[in-house]
Amino acid sequence: MSIGIILLIIFFFILSNFNFFSPPAENVDYSTFIHKVVKGDVKQVKFIGEKIEFIDIFKRYYNTYTPYNDPNLVNILLKKNIIISGEKYHESHFLTSVIISWVPMILLIGIWIFFMRQIYLSTGKDGAMMFGKNKSRMLEKNEIKINFSDVAGCDEAKEEVSELVEYLKEPNKFKKIGGKIPQGILMVGPPGTGKTLLAQAIAGEAKVPFFTVSGSDFVEMFVGVGAARVRDMFANARKFSPCIIFIDEIDSIGRNRGSGFGHGNEEREQTLNQMLVEMDGFESNKGIIIIAATNRQDILDPALLRPGRFDRQVFVSLPDVLGRSQILKVHIKKIPISKDFDPLIIARGTPGFSGADLAHLVNEAALCAVRDNRKIVNMLDFERSKDKIIMGLEKTSKIMSDFQKESTAYHESGHVIVGKFFPEHDPVHKVTIIPRGSALGVTVFLPKEDIFSVSKKKLESKIATLYGGRIAEEIIYGWDNVSTGASKDIEMATKIARNMVTKWGLSDKLGPVLYTKKNSADSESYKITAKNNNFSEETARIIDEEIKHIVDINYRKAKKILQDNLDILHSMKDALIKYETIDALQINDLIDRKKVRKPKNWSSL
Repeated sequence: MSIGIILLIIFFFILSNFNFFSPPAENVDYSTFIHKVVKGDVKQVKFIGEKIEFIDIFKRYYNTYTPYNDPNLVNILLKKNIIISGEKYHESHFLTSVIISWVPMILLIGIWIFFMRQIYLSTGKDGAMMFGKNKSRMLEKNEIKINFSDVAGCDEAKEEVSELVEYLKEPNKFKKIGGKIPQGILMVGPPGTGKTLLAQAIAGEAKVPFFTVSGSDFVEMFVGVGAARVRDMFANARKFSPCIIFIDEIDSIGRNRGSGFGHGNEEREQTLNQMLVEMDGFESNKGIIIIAATNRQDILDPALLRPGRFDRQVFVSLPDVLGRSQILKVHIKKIPISKDFDPLIIARGTPGFSGADLAHLVNEAALCAVRDNRKIVNMLDFERSKDKIIMGLEKTSKIMSDFQKESTAYHESGHVIVGKFFPEHDPVHKVTIIPRGSALGVTVFLPKEDIFSVSKKKLESKIATLYGGRIAEEIIYGWDNVSTGASKDIEMATKIARNMVTKWGLSDKLGPVLYTKKNSADSESYKITAKNNNFSEETARIIDEEIKHIVDINYRKAKKILQDNLDILHSMKDALIKYETIDALQINDLIDRKKVRKPKNWSSL
């Protein structure tokens, strides 16, 4: 029972013993009462044991007590036509008297307990009076069940940190030759690539305690709390040396100093200063290895990255095809898989997926099998979950008219045909006119292999293919009937063209020169003006002309491809209306002007 409920019970218990709503009464002696009765000034009398409550003709309330039982009093009252009533006398209980007398103290104690409990809950296990205690969670060496075999897709990163395991197991081996192991390891990479998992695997392989904490756990609204927590964390870690301290999202406390309000007196900067001192100060932290993770290395303070602190940086990048296949094999160990499952096929169809994305894909496939009341997850389940993640959830409830369905089919066919005939474009994987997410139709192109750099031809092919859908609508329905369905395509194509001119040096007129600042190049805003960058208004005009020139050239190329292959455009539209979704094999049939085969349950790449 909560404190608030207990206080309410006490409050209503007190209310039940008092009549707070009756008017105040005046205490008079018994003779005054008799005198008023004889005079005829009394209107109503109530007997409560020896107590007499009466009301006069002016509606004033009085209390008195009878010194003896007067047998003639009732007769006198009756003769005067006074209303008489009575009530059984209830003697006050001892417990009631105690509670009433102690109620102020009980209320004060209850309120104090209530507020202290709220502070305790808001500050975690440390309570209100222990702000300086760190919030790290320690895993004993026997609690860590993860090792390097559970981490896949980052072989280079595992190789780079493997010597940490040897150091934690046999530190004297390094001390004999005067070698020093890096004290701080900074893991850098996109979200979901397995940085935290890799840090746990190091502790699991070395069989040492593992302290985990988030960077945001150090900073509070009170100045000095974060620094105190850093000191407490290192003091606690020294008791369990050798051990590993893992700080997730270190950029929350490791940002460049002087970049915020308050300068050096800011709480976050004091926390960072204490972190720097603990990592490379006068006190010895032998046997303690600090591993931090971030995906914002560019904003970290330089002092945090200098030798002696986080002097080794391990890049945990997105996995390649082989890495994705290995990650899938790790995640499918806990679910029953059919014999037709090929992790390499799924890996080839998921470029750019992180380890977390692949774990989500496996989970979605298992949920698909459960929804179909099957006990084994097959390849079709993985294909469905992949399509759901890449293209979005099918919106079967969205009813499209025949014209909308036909228009969408022409639009998606335009993307496919331009992509097939334009050089160096990625192969088409699947196209559908079933609404998914916010799109009425989706065309998916998947590369044959992982791409690390892109040529000018490939960028131009992307621009042309993006405009393929709009051009198909223009050819079939005319300029006046072009829909707004290509808005996202236009946005993406314009962004590629602008980056080609201002960022990648692929403009014939402007040459290989950077015309945009780093922050604006990474932003979603396409507005680049001379005021925001170090070039003239004339250069800004040329930039706009070059962007339009690139778009116009590839727009015309895409339009010519569709005009030369109108028969394929019509037949692909018919196939999409009939099957709603067609795969790479059916698309190849249409491109070769053959009869379209029936769709399979799933298609390989």
